[in-house]
Amino acid sequence: MAQKKKLVIKVTAGADAPERCSQAFTVAAVAVASGIEVSLWLTGESAWFALPGRAAEFELPHAAPLPDLLESVLAGGTLTLCTQCAARRGIEQQDTLDGVRIAGAQVFVSEIMADGVQALVY
Repeated sequence: MAQKKKLVIKVTAGADAPERCSQAFTVAAVAVASGIEVSLWLTGESAWFALPGRAAEFELPHAAPLPDLLESVLAGGTLTLCTQCAARRGIEQQDTLDGVRIAGAQVFVSEIMADGVQALVY
């Protein structure tokens, strides 16, 4: 029996690099829709999208709406906010969307080093 693959995506960009940000969320949502186990990590400026309403402020012509992509990932995957990125922005667990976990580099490394994992960084 083939081992199920997992995709771990770290997005480092937010509104500061909208195309890169959108690509990460799009790939994550497509993977979830394809039945792949997905773990999406919000780091750097993408950390803001762990907060309610922030994805709705994101605009990129000819791209799927970020709130829809975010909802897909939350519904079928894991969404993690970087511990240090959250702390630097004053974001605490109670501030985040339901379903967002806050975790650090140790958890990220353990996820990407597991067998059957493909990691992407945007």
